[in-house]
Amino acid sequence: MADAQAEGEGTRCVGCGGRVKTLFVQYSPGNIRLMKCDNCKAVADPYIECEFMIILIDLILHKTRAYRHILFNELSMGSSVDKGILYRSTLIHIALDAFRISFSKGNRAEGASSRSISSTISNCIEVVGDALLGNIIFMAMLFLGVRFILKLSFDVTRYRDVLFAVIISSYFKLFLFTMMVWEFPSSVILILEMFVLSSNVVALRVVSQFPKAHCFGVCFMAHAAKYLTETWILRKP
Repeated sequence: MADAQAEGEGTRCVGCGGRVKTLFVQYSPGNIRLMKCDNCKAVADPYIECEFMIILIDLILHKTRAYRHILFNELSMGSSVDKGILYRSTLIHIALDAFRISFSKGNRAEGASSRSISSTISNCIEVVGDALLGNIIFMAMLFLGVRFILKLSFDVTRYRDVLFAVIISSYFKLFLFTMMVWEFPSSVILILEMFVLSSNVVALRVVSQFPKAHCFGVCFMAHAAKYLTETWILRKP
């Protein structure tokens, strides 16, 4: 007998974004049949049978189908499963921002051996505080943009989904780890931030289903406010 499988309570068709009850039916281990969407009549999520590298390439190419697969069907956005993912992702997001700020300040070039332990701890606390401030400004401007540009009424679950999508779609920040190993010019950070901005726009569009121009306005405003905040932080004596 076939065993119906669902990827979560918020599963969606990656083509049209409509809700689907099941993504596939498993007849035996390794033997599945992908289900079709009742709305568009296409296979709901063909990415289920794809290798991760194919999904990653489509994410880098900013294909909305790949973003729907990751957000709704893989990470179960909109269900109770995503809460732990959101908390962990937010911590990683802030940690990467702290490293980027530290790199911009030139702390990496100075070398840790020239400082005392207390000075190093104080510097780390300051950098993490700067990263927290920048992200608080970013989230505040993001939610203000969602409220007044996208005209979405305040709903905790809806706003949490927006934050979830933006944090997850900032995966380009993970490339900052390579800067711990190899030397890169500071312009690479700006390029990464541009990729993060464009990825956030696609994710917000997938979640809100608003036009790209509106989503770009929201994300640009949030990123600009964060950039100005961090510029002020870096200029402090």
